[in-house]
Amino acid sequence: MKTIQSNKEASLSGAKNRSVERSPKKGKAPALTKQEEFVKKHRRHHHEIASWRTILFVLFLALWEISADLKWIDSFFFSSPGRVARCFVEQLRTNSMLAHIGVTLFETLFSFLLVLLFSLLLSTLLWYSPKLSEILEPYLVVLNSLPKSALAPLFIVWLGTGTRTIIVAGMSVAIFGSVISFYTGFRQVDPEKITLIYTLGGSRRDAFSKVVLPGSVPILLSTAKVNIGLALVGVIIGEFLAARRGLGYLIIYGSQVFQLDMVITSIIVLCVIALGFYKSIQIIEHQIKIRFKM
Repeated sequence: MKTIQSNKEASLSGAKNRSVERSPKKGKAPALTKQEEFVKKHRRHHHEIASWRTILFVLFLALWEISADLKWIDSFFFSSPGRVARCFVEQLRTNSMLAHIGVTLFETLFSFLLVLLFSLLLSTLLWYSPKLSEILEPYLVVLNSLPKSALAPLFIVWLGTGTRTIIVAGMSVAIFGSVISFYTGFRQVDPEKITLIYTLGGSRRDAFSKVVLPGSVPILLSTAKVNIGLALVGVIIGEFLAARRGLGYLIIYGSQVFQLDMVITSIIVLCVIALGFYKSIQIIEHQIKIRFKM
């Protein structure tokens, strides 16, 4: 009986020792994997970049305000952050600023969507017909190099003043370069994949829909980032010449009556709008890459 009891006690003590050895020691955090370390460093890097951007922006505003207060610059011509903020609040109280921002946003987004649609259709047509692309290529290059501000007076004569002219001006700035970029992206798709589609009995339409278009998504998105800014530039050019509403009209009106606070405020609002457009497309691009594992 004593030997049996001693064997049981020995087995119990051995089990306890093994459980103690297997259980992790308290007070020590598990070691980070390489993937977790990379993610942590990546986030730290982004936070550091964002912090430096914020610091530089705040320093710029502080230097601008101090220079205006100490008369290092003439605040009548260069304004100041305080004067810009007061002008913006006054414009908001009368609802004029929101109305002008809404007009410019509508015209820019409509121009951008039309540019995206027509560019995709025309570049697809050029891909389907290599002979047509060879014929039209020099014309596209010349039209893309042409200063679009030179076309704005013609648009006014042809279409009159109003929203239609401004939208066409916004399209003219971006559409030709967009067609060239889209078509170039289509041609850079791996030709071996297209040959494989033909070998398996697929048509040219199958090659475009299953290989060319999906393979060109990164170029389409990067071109869209540029096009949204170009559409905004074209809309502002149109508003300079043929508008009674919009931020471009505010800039021209403010310069004519020497209300430079209004001019600088409108320019800053345009910068914020351009940044918002860029970030929006960047978010869409990120979501598409996550969804399709690109």
